[in-house]
Amino acid sequence: MAPIDLIIVRHGQSVGNVAAESAERDKLERIDVPVRDPDIELSELGHEQAAAVGAWLSRLDESERPDIAWTSPYRRARQTLQTALDGAGLEVDIRVDERLRDRDMGITDMLTAAGIREKYPEEVERRNWIGKFYYRPPGGESWADVTQRVRGVLTDIRHLVGEGTVLITAHDVVNLLFCYVAEGLDEESVLDRARTNPMGNAAICRLRSDEESPTGWTVVDYNLNEHLREENVKVTAQPGASDEVGAGNDQ
Repeated sequence: MAPIDLIIVRHGQSVGNVAAESAERDKLERIDVPVRDPDIELSELGHEQAAAVGAWLSRLDESERPDIAWTSPYRRARQTLQTALDGAGLEVDIRVDERLRDRDMGITDMLTAAGIREKYPEEVERRNWIGKFYYRPPGGESWADVTQRVRGVLTDIRHLVGEGTVLITAHDVVNLLFCYVAEGLDEESVLDRARTNPMGNAAICRLRSDEESPTGWTVVDYNLNEHLREENVKVTAQPGASDEVGAGNDQ
């Protein structure tokens, strides 16, 4: 089979990222975002970061540039994609896929860890027992659930795209789990990576299909941010408004 290259981009800084960071700093129980998670937009800095992705795309060789784009339906991811494509002067078909959406936090949505401890102490105990990877908040998803979505997307890309380069814009945990699947990591390894090398805003990962790999994929690059530095844009790795902000070292 012909190779498929994936360029996977986390959305730029969003107003939710800013609000989540503020809530953690001020030790609040709730993240102050006035819209639902799918409608959270990029911040001014987030637009600059997305434009830096576009500048990076424009410097790729013609053969490396995306032939098609897949994106999360969430506004911040779609804004990142369009800003990047505009900056690179690229026009490609865009597929919006709900499987690329951010993790659903269920009843804990928009709560910080302090808020979860106050409102749902039994969930804190359950999470501590089950562990972050497999814990599913009521009405929400675990990392394992998100992994199943990612596996489905990878399978569809292999069958529907066939060859070429696919640009994907999604979210930190989603992008991290693309690499988890491609590298065949285990629970401990992916959680360690999340702790020690968290996915930055507008960071780039690159995967390539590989028939000799046990997973069918190889990670070429992980969490690149040189394009931001080259454009003199601030590098950030902030939690999202749907994260369990301030939950401890496993975050």
